[in-house]
Amino acid sequence: MDSVQNSQANGAQQARVPVAHPTLAMMGMLIGGFVGMFSETSLNIALPQLMTQLNVSTATIQWLVTGYMLMVGVVLPLSSIITKWFTTRQVILFALVAFAVGAVISASAPGFGVLLFGRMIQGVANGLILPLMFTVAMEIFPPYKLGAAMGMVSLVVMFAPAVGPTLAGLVLGIASWRWIFWLFVPFLVIAFIFAVTSLKNVAPVTRPKVDFLSIVLSTIGFGSLVMGVSLASDNGWVSLPVIGSLLVGLVGLAWYTHRQLNMEKPILNLRAFAIPGFRIGASLVMINFGIILSAMYLLPMYIQKGVLIPVALTGIIMLPGGIVNALVSAAAGRLYDRIGARTPVRLGFIISMVGAVLLALTTTSSAIWYIILAHVVLMIGAPLAMSPSQTHGLNALTGPLAGDGSAIMNTFQQIVGAISTAIATSLLGIGQVAYGAGNRAAAFVNGAHYGFYFTFIMAFVGFLLALRLPKQEQ
Repeated sequence: MDSVQNSQANGAQQARVPVAHPTLAMMGMLIGGFVGMFSETSLNIALPQLMTQLNVSTATIQWLVTGYMLMVGVVLPLSSIITKWFTTRQVILFALVAFAVGAVISASAPGFGVLLFGRMIQGVANGLILPLMFTVAMEIFPPYKLGAAMGMVSLVVMFAPAVGPTLAGLVLGIASWRWIFWLFVPFLVIAFIFAVTSLKNVAPVTRPKVDFLSIVLSTIGFGSLVMGVSLASDNGWVSLPVIGSLLVGLVGLAWYTHRQLNMEKPILNLRAFAIPGFRIGASLVMINFGIILSAMYLLPMYIQKGVLIPVALTGIIMLPGGIVNALVSAAAGRLYDRIGARTPVRLGFIISMVGAVLLALTTTSSAIWYIILAHVVLMIGAPLAMSPSQTHGLNALTGPLAGDGSAIMNTFQQIVGAISTAIATSLLGIGQVAYGAGNRAAAFVNGAHYGFYFTFIMAFVGFLLALRLPKQEQ
């Protein structure tokens, strides 16, 4: 009897797919994921410079951010079916090559159109890498190390966007914005070498029938929704293009959802949302990512155009927050292993609200130490809530749903991030108009405040939702 119990206990402590060196197997994806997430925010600090050099408006330049995330969001729902047709290794190697090609196109772009095209290729690649990072980690690490493993992955997801503006600012201080993209290439080469030598397949290649209508509905639904919100910055929320795009997006997503729920083998198994633990965890992750992306879009522009600080110094100002983000992200995963998700997630959203309020109280003459403080507070709160929310949600799923859960969570995370950035852009414009003519820096600060109010609202909603987390993990 004892031997049977010991065997069961040992089995419960083993990974679903045993791998000799799981960290080494993850390395290619982690580097690729870091570059992908770094790419999401690294251009934020260069947007004012790009607006001048490419002669485009704020509403147009935001497409370098939202267009990237749109492609990530379009590809992510397909990740589950793609990994059933191709091995993990094949998908990751293709994504790394595609990312490098997109980076070279962006670095060589003669104008905005080609630059956006290169960014969207990078978005496709990141959409393939992101869900596999979580899926593979769930498979190759044993349960007792899962919190630490997910903390490692969350460190990539959270630290890269936070440190992106800092590194980009340093690059811009000594070279052209094109070097931001050239910087990606050597890291992608290293990631490719790790993937070739260490990455194995973790899921069977079954090659099920592909439902092309679902792919079309997913692309139209998510794409139209993000496009509608993005167009609002230029055309206003009640304009025909905005309302039309939003309606098309909602109808497409409703049809897509209905089809997935009624298919025997859906492309994306949305039935995962029927499981309360996943539903709450995924929602918290989406809100948290919206907080990060909206604030990290607004803050570098506020520093440059509101306080009139040079771009290189802007990057340095954002460095302490990036470092704190990394430390908290690493600690939050281990915290989940010890006490679960409830306490760190609630505390994280409370701290995020404080950070958003501090940012909303900035002025054209705010001291550098105050801006750093506000950023650091936000970078304590958001990662403190992120990793435990993510692990809580994915841990509620078992079997094939685990892979779908990762794809679902990352899909909606990116879509919410794109929408949040677009809404922040729209509010930035509304706030500038509301200030009226006169001091352009003060008008920009007023617009940034409108955006930071939105960040606060998301943190508050996240806190209310976190109240539903159970006291004990299931």
